[in-house]
Amino acid sequence: MHYTMFNTPVVKSVLRGVALVLLKLLGWKAAGKLPREKKYVLIVAPHTSNWDLFYGILLAFTLKLDARYIAKKELFRGPFACLMRWSGAIPVDRASSHHVVEQMAAAFRKSEKFVLALAPEGTRRRKEFWKSGFYHIALSARVPILLGYIDYAGKCGGAGPLIHPTGNEEEDMRVIRDFYQTVRGKHPENTSPVVLHS
Repeated sequence: MHYTMFNTPVVKSVLRGVALVLLKLLGWKAAGKLPREKKYVLIVAPHTSNWDLFYGILLAFTLKLDARYIAKKELFRGPFACLMRWSGAIPVDRASSHHVVEQMAAAFRKSEKFVLALAPEGTRRRKEFWKSGFYHIALSARVPILLGYIDYAGKCGGAGPLIHPTGNEEEDMRVIRDFYQTVRGKHPENTSPVVLHS
């Protein structure tokens, strides 16, 4: 078993307690429930501020989420390598998007339990599309997509519906777009349209 900060015994309980207290003090709340599925791609949107990571981690501990995420391989050097892996990071060469999709799909296939968290906007600045990697990973690995969110208007965040991608990209994205219509980022003007860039 690969230990991360989200599943290390004792540590995860302590950090969950801290997260619950901080959310309450800040007036935030976690919403929704994690699915029973052992494998899925978790997308989190909108991503418009550095604060998203802070609230995302608090919500993850509160909901008892054990997720991994992608980080460029250059960050895994020297003493930082162990810290990156403990945080849940997986090193990849992001120069090739196709390679990343295949690497992550393979990770799903060989794992009994695996949750991959991604921010499909890829940046805090507004762009004209979402990156399509999350969709292609889910399709290739044959796993569902959990719609995670951080809503600054309602001061809540957590787990939305679970989507099973059909391969009909237009229809699947319509369902995803409908869900995120009412979710507000910290800086709404930076929110990217919910459309894919292939």
